[in-house]
Amino acid sequence: MALDRGSPLALTVLALLRYQPLHPYGIQRLLKQWGKDLVVNVGQRAGLYRTIDRLLEGGLIRVRETGRDQQYPERTVYELTDEGGAALGKWLEEMLSTPKQEFPQFPAALANALLLAPEALTQALERRERAVAQTLAGLDASLAAEAGLPRVTMLEVEYLREMTAAETRWLRAVLEDLRAGRLTWSQESLEGAAAGWEAS
Repeated sequence: MALDRGSPLALTVLALLRYQPLHPYGIQRLLKQWGKDLVVNVGQRAGLYRTIDRLLEGGLIRVRETGRDQQYPERTVYELTDEGGAALGKWLEEMLSTPKQEFPQFPAALANALLLAPEALTQALERRERAVAQTLAGLDASLAAEAGLPRVTMLEVEYLREMTAAETRWLRAVLEDLRAGRLTWSQESLEGAAAGWEAS
């Protein structure tokens, strides 16, 4: 039975297996080598094995061979099935065309930022701005290093670069307002606003 929905990791595993049959270590190595670990979480090997098991149970991949050599433990090599190729195309088209409501942790933290004093929020956002600026520099370096590749191979890095640049601009604007006192609050002002919301 084919799976109805794909995850970013499942999509990428199918895409790599379309390229060539691979064992899990080879999948993980290629993800990192090709820089796809920027957009797909392969930090936990257990997550990769769970995804492979799910794809196998769904009939989207199959075992091609199981081999062993003297240096490594037994390795199972997987390949894409025809059903997996069809699912890959369907998932890719859906993920590209249909925005999905996602719930990253930063907006959730911003929704509760009023629990901090303005000074504490300023310090936290200053640390984030430094980290995001470093990420932006790394993405710029990746784009420069891969300048000779066809552009389509780096679209995800372009996208991440633009999203990171936008976050950097937004953080700097908010920090400027915090430092200038244009963005401020107190427990009393928040309680007054809450009372007004409840009364309306």
